[in-house]
Amino acid sequence: MSEVAIEVPLKGGFCFDQCRRNAMLSEKGLKPPSFLKTGTTIVGLIFQDGVILGADTRATAGPIVADKNCEKIHFMAPNIYCCGAGTAADTEAVTDMISSQLQLHRYHTGRESRVVTALTLLKSHLFNYQGHVSAALVLGGVDVTGPHLHTIYPHGSTDTLPFATMGSGSLAAMSVFETKYREGLTKDEGIKIVCEAICSGIFNDLGSGSNVDVCVITKGHKEYLRNHQLPNPRTYVSEKGYSFSKKTEVLMTKITPLKEQVEVIEGGDAMEE
Repeated sequence: MSEVAIEVPLKGGFCFDQCRRNAMLSEKGLKPPSFLKTGTTIVGLIFQDGVILGADTRATAGPIVADKNCEKIHFMAPNIYCCGAGTAADTEAVTDMISSQLQLHRYHTGRESRVVTALTLLKSHLFNYQGHVSAALVLGGVDVTGPHLHTIYPHGSTDTLPFATMGSGSLAAMSVFETKYREGLTKDEGIKIVCEAICSGIFNDLGSGSNVDVCVITKGHKEYLRNHQLPNPRTYVSEKGYSFSKKTEVLMTKITPLKEQVEVIEGGDAMEE
């Protein structure tokens, strides 16, 4: 009986099996995939009464801070909110579209939206575009089945976790959660941990910064704490200020009265746009 050769994977080190293939593809003009940068810190956790979401407020355009106080916690339903990381236009467009679909579903059923419904709509849409829609989301809400927290990746994969972080500041924020999170947190304890996690991203990640936004969702109630903390206040103000040396002079004033004239036109066409 002949022996069957079994391929055993290498125990360690780099594997160069595909180096010739990669070189050939590069010569034919195929560029290797680039990394995805999301300059954001977004987090969420489940506490004893519901879900708490948090986000920083810095929007970047490459090395430029485009907006110091943007909103990254998006409305999905009265009982569901979603934090977005990635391309700002993609996160806003995706969350607005799914929010509209949830509104139509509530009109049709007459019932409160469920978090799993929003999760299914979001992951299906992102999966259809295979990651070309750059939206990494932290979805949280409270429905008839209790509090729920999910993460949704740009390719459509999802996780269901008691606490979650996403964005370029996620590692710094996760270190805070893994150290201090426990089951049965009170509202004040949860807000404190969320703020500390966002601040860790703000101070340790160049893509995150400015202020801390917090959204607390409980059964039948939500509390949106816009600019809950301001960890980076402007400390330097010019001594000269922004006042002008003298007021703008008015050189001439001329008033021209308008003649009132009303024309009545019968049988006109409707205005088109």
